[in-house]
Amino acid sequence: MKKITLLLAFIFSTTLFASAQVIPSFGFGFKGGVNLAQLSTSGGTFDSGNRAGFNAGIFARIGALGVNLQPELYYASKSSTSTSNGTTNTVTFNSIDLPVLLGFKFGALGLGGHLHTGPLVSFLINKDQTFSGALGSVTSVRDYKNQDLAWVFGAGLDLKSLSIDLRYEKGLSTLNSNDGSYQDKLNLFNLSLSINIL
Repeated sequence: MKKITLLLAFIFSTTLFASAQVIPSFGFGFKGGVNLAQLSTSGGTFDSGNRAGFNAGIFARIGALGVNLQPELYYASKSSTSTSNGTTNTVTFNSIDLPVLLGFKFGALGLGGHLHTGPLVSFLINKDQTFSGALGSVTSVRDYKNQDLAWVFGAGLDLKSLSIDLRYEKGLSTLNSNDGSYQDKLNLFNLSLSINIL
């Protein structure tokens, strides 16, 4: 009798898990979080440092068979510092970000995890720079592009309608507009909380 009970429980849980992955689903919600960004600079004699920022926006999730497509749209503030010859340049990028992620989900009964990866395009709407140090008053402002391209790698936990994500964004494009002596790329870690309202 005990063996039959265990067998039925196993069959029930397996069927439930499989059906949770097979049934097509659509989700929509809000998300927000914090990031830690750093400029990766090649060329010149710059040392870069991490600074904290934030993001807030919306997302959609469409999927079946444990695979989903997740486009997002959010406002982000990313900040970093670079130091050269005693002068520190603090750069803050405010942007509208559009990632399109391919995700792989596992779990059942609203509990589980997911992995995701995909491209991200940033449309920079503000690029503030402040200088400190002895040479700050004579240091030229860097000229940055209006778009940036990155690739996202991430993982997360799903708890009913809530999700917690940890991501790494690897900068792919050079941010500098007209200076070939150095190349800045923006990399960051992002920790966010999202809520599915559908």
